[in-house]
Amino acid sequence: MIFFATLTRTSHTLQDDQNTNEPLLPKEVTPLEVYQVSDPIPLETSPPTPDEIKEETFPQLQTPNSNLQTDSMEVQKHPHHVMHKKKWNEYLLEFFMLFLAVFLGFVAENIRERITEHERAKIYAATMVSDLTADTSELNEYVEYMSYAANNVDTLFQLLSEATPQQIPSGKLYWYGLWGGTPRIFIPNDATFQQMKSAGTLRYFSNNLMQQVAKYDQLIRRMKNYEEQDERIFTEVRKIRSQIFEVKFNEAANNLSSRTLAPRSRIDSLIRTNPPLLTYDKSIFNEYLELVRSRFLNRKVRDATGLLQQARTLIYALKKEYHLD
Repeated sequence: MIFFATLTRTSHTLQDDQNTNEPLLPKEVTPLEVYQVSDPIPLETSPPTPDEIKEETFPQLQTPNSNLQTDSMEVQKHPHHVMHKKKWNEYLLEFFMLFLAVFLGFVAENIRERITEHERAKIYAATMVSDLTADTSELNEYVEYMSYAANNVDTLFQLLSEATPQQIPSGKLYWYGLWGGTPRIFIPNDATFQQMKSAGTLRYFSNNLMQQVAKYDQLIRRMKNYEEQDERIFTEVRKIRSQIFEVKFNEAANNLSSRTLAPRSRIDSLIRTNPPLLTYDKSIFNEYLELVRSRFLNRKVRDATGLLQQARTLIYALKKEYHLD
């Protein structure tokens, strides 16, 4: 009786709990599948709801269309995929693009180098014009002076061919005989040219300019060669002249024949005087005349005149090429 009473109270208690609480789960419950979670669930996370448990416990059944959906979701291979095999036209296009990039880079570098060379050439041209302008000024004086000297030497030859030294006024012999020992030489201003020649920057100029510069340099070298030969003769001329003319009277003539010639009135005054000579020996005069003839003063005038003309031509070409004032 006690057991029956206890059982009856227990059944009532269960019925009360059933009435007050949510419906109980069926007796036969499918065991839950346990999934291992890699990351632990934080403590703040709320426990899963029955719906979430249901979704995890009962996977959806695959339908006949699921395979089609899976196939349609496969990733298509991109043309640039690692496993993608390129066609020959793609290789050709890549080669053409690479060749075009290299070629354009080469063209751009070539243009930049040409612009740089043109700017440098313009600077060299301006400096060379300045040097040539100084040369033309010097050559003008040289040609004028040497022409005057050559004419006076010709007068000396004419006087001694027509009369003996005793028959000629000594003032004329002092004046016209003085010019046989003319020491005038031309020194070009070629610093720019020598710098460009040593540095190899003459190639900056056009072919026409290079030819004009080369011609000017050739004329200068020819003049220098003649002057080197004349230097030895000039020494002998001065020695022979010292045997004919007395120093103090010869110095008076030298003062009238400096770079800037004295007025003609002073020259005529010297010619009218009659200073003494150291010798009237015709053989010494002949030796003197022969050495003076070997100096080829008229040839020096011709060479200097040609060099002057070439300098003017080169100045004009440089100014025209690089638009210099």
